[in-house]
Amino acid sequence: MIKKRKNVLYAILVFFILIVFKLIKEREVVQISQFKKPNIIFIMADDLGYADLGCYGQKIIQTPNIDKLAKEGMRFTQTYSGSSVCAPARSVLMTGLHTGHTRVRGNFGLGGVKGLAGIEGRIPLMEEDITVAEVLKNAGYRTGMIGKWGLGEPNTEGEPNSQGFDEFYGFLNQRRAHSYYPDYVWKNRKKAILLGNSDGNRKDYTHDIFANEAIEFIERNQNNPFFLYLPLCIPHSNYELPDLGAYKHQKWDTDAKAYAAMISLMDVTVGRILQKLKESNIDENTIVFFTSDNGAAESTQIWKLFKSNSPLRGVKRDPYEGGIRVPMIVRYPNVIAQGEISDLPWYFADVLPTLAELSGASIPASIDGTSILATLKGGKQDLSNRNMYWEFYEKDGWRAVRFGDWKAIQRGMHNKEHQPIEIYNINNDISETNNLAAKYPALVEKAKQIFEESHIPSEHYVWNYLKK
Repeated sequence: MIKKRKNVLYAILVFFILIVFKLIKEREVVQISQFKKPNIIFIMADDLGYADLGCYGQKIIQTPNIDKLAKEGMRFTQTYSGSSVCAPARSVLMTGLHTGHTRVRGNFGLGGVKGLAGIEGRIPLMEEDITVAEVLKNAGYRTGMIGKWGLGEPNTEGEPNSQGFDEFYGFLNQRRAHSYYPDYVWKNRKKAILLGNSDGNRKDYTHDIFANEAIEFIERNQNNPFFLYLPLCIPHSNYELPDLGAYKHQKWDTDAKAYAAMISLMDVTVGRILQKLKESNIDENTIVFFTSDNGAAESTQIWKLFKSNSPLRGVKRDPYEGGIRVPMIVRYPNVIAQGEISDLPWYFADVLPTLAELSGASIPASIDGTSILATLKGGKQDLSNRNMYWEFYEKDGWRAVRFGDWKAIQRGMHNKEHQPIEIYNINNDISETNNLAAKYPALVEKAKQIFEESHIPSEHYVWNYLKK
């Protein structure tokens, strides 16, 4: 009898030990999953307007997958690009430095190399420039870039593979990216010939190729943390694609049909990526960003039809909101609450520190950006005391700064006598129709001070009146 009782007690003891062991192991699994580095996908459209998506008010162009992305994540209403044109916007995004500090401050600069499109003045990133890809690679990420680069020609230090990307497929030169049926693109440091486009044929459509490459990158790297930077070329002109889709029977200008079809095609690509994440069982551990590199371009007939930048003033290359305010959606299941809308003002310089903090990497010193990870996690951040600065060397030259609810703009920077500083209250006047400079002279003086403090001279970008 005593022996039987001992056996029962022993069995009970073993049972409890097994339960405790199981709980410990389950806790360890939870802890491991909590500290597992998230995969990061950053998707960027090209010349997509602030209001070109259904979730931002678009009534004509259909974007159901991106709209769903917004419903399942956080949609920002006051996110800004790093610039109002291609190359500098990407430079700010990659380096976390605004256009008063970053290496590439315009599409063209003094002393640059001759680009693949045959034009002088392409400024490449240099070896000493620290990119978000380098930061994440050092943190153990597999890094890939597919699409339009624009920050370094072949055999320069600015090539993606020299700036932290393990894998690269796409265009080096942004002007060559205007064609969707080129004879070649780049795969790492070698040309990838598109045979379907030889002899004037138009069979290999680059957007479709980039979409497939993105899916394959996810498949190859699903078992390890990865960073996929996907700067797509659409809906930038040329307005060409294999099929006008749902818009082919519309009584619109042909370019307008193509523009709408491009955006809807991009939406399909976003849907494919999200589906692949679910199929690979990495959806909940992947954070997805979606944005545009700047505002919609200057083809007034198209933008009037779709109201692409509504209610913003200006277009691509302008200092006004229509040139630099962009859509931004971020989705991260179980971390970012669904259906959130944030009016936090932030810009491309903040991406590097945000992704660094997200990955557990150290944030490089002396950058201009600030991490917004706390906001993504549902916290409240007050960034009203910092400045967001832009300078631009095309047109007549301009510089601008957002501080709190105020925005200052100064045009005519290529002339010795600059245009007067304009002051707008963005919170009350999103369309920038009421210049308050005369009413608030103290803000004009503050803007002057910020302008001077934010600019570090560059050998490549100089206001015309200062050139010798």
